[in-house]
Amino acid sequence: MDALCVYCGSSPGADPAYVEAARELGGALAERDIALVYGGGSVGMMGAVADAVVDGGGDAYGVIPEALDDKEHAHPGLTELDVVESMHARKARMAERADGFAALPGGFGTLEEIVEVVTWAQLGFHANPCGFLNVEGYFDDLLAFFDHQTDEGFIADDHRDMVLVADTVPELLDDFDAYRSPVTESYVDDIEQT
Repeated sequence: MDALCVYCGSSPGADPAYVEAARELGGALAERDIALVYGGGSVGMMGAVADAVVDGGGDAYGVIPEALDDKEHAHPGLTELDVVESMHARKARMAERADGFAALPGGFGTLEEIVEVVTWAQLGFHANPCGFLNVEGYFDDLLAFFDHQTDEGFIADDHRDMVLVADTVPELLDDFDAYRSPVTESYVDDIEQT
């Protein structure tokens, strides 16, 4: 994996463990020579992960929409900062640059972004790993809901298994390195052939 896209909050959250995990992930990315791709902000969880990558001598690529440049305070020390027109352009650019997608604690935006790329993997648009760093059990309820969706027949077992979950940074990165997608063809290809 050359580049990991990290979705996380522009807030630090209530538990100091969240920011600590973001810093640990950033340091590990720099140490493993994996570039960070993220939302470009300098505050909250986003700022913590980017600061740790930069401080560790790694590469950090930010993508921020013009409308959020002031609110999320674009990070001044990145390897590269891309200012784009919209959230859609931001997500597309981040996805283009990444070989994997990880969610740390965050809010609605974090959830929306990681679920979207998991859906893209399910549909065969990419074969990259997608997962959650489950800091202090932050995602437990969401993961239980994914299980409920699977039990109720809305998510296939092999698609549910595509969602990687780890409690520690080394475990997450090792799981990402070992990941092999169960999707062998794109649903879009099937649709186009009919």
